[in-house]
Amino acid sequence: MKERREVFPGDEVAVEEEYLAADGTYATDGKIYASQIGILELDKEEMTARVISPNPPNVLREGDVVFAIVADTRSTMATADVVAADGKLREVGGETYATIHVSKISPGYTDDVSKELRKGDHIRAQVIGIKPSLQLATKDEHLGVIRSLCSRCRSELVRKGKTQLYCEQCDRSYTRKLADDYGNVVFQ
Repeated sequence: MKERREVFPGDEVAVEEEYLAADGTYATDGKIYASQIGILELDKEEMTARVISPNPPNVLREGDVVFAIVADTRSTMATADVVAADGKLREVGGETYATIHVSKISPGYTDDVSKELRKGDHIRAQVIGIKPSLQLATKDEHLGVIRSLCSRCRSELVRKGKTQLYCEQCDRSYTRKLADDYGNVVFQ
């Protein structure tokens, strides 16, 4: 059985002797308070108090597919700033700074991240961890670089094969871990 009513942040909703604080609540000095506006749900079977927001933030979870921009690369990892979650219109709330370990970039062996990703690349990745920090992977064929610019002239690179990109202005080739739909993704 569940009891429901509307609450506001800071409203006392239960006591810790009877319920456990869950989503949208927090406990202090033996009392449970609402941390957001919404509908309080006191679940008497689970013994939890939670507040369900009518407009919840877009908090990333393991398994989510996200769009990010590579911020930096080192030999064993890359860092990226997550800018959107695939299929969601709302901005991402919470942690958006992520890491991608060299072992999580490509299904094959990679000894250097810069052979697969470069600073400024737009990527599609999957969230594989959220604690202690946001961690991403691009191993799947649909994941990887979806847009890249030439490091010399900043022209858009075009795909030439499974892992090759080409700059028509500079006549230079680059390798990347490309998503299967590279060049066909609208990224704003």
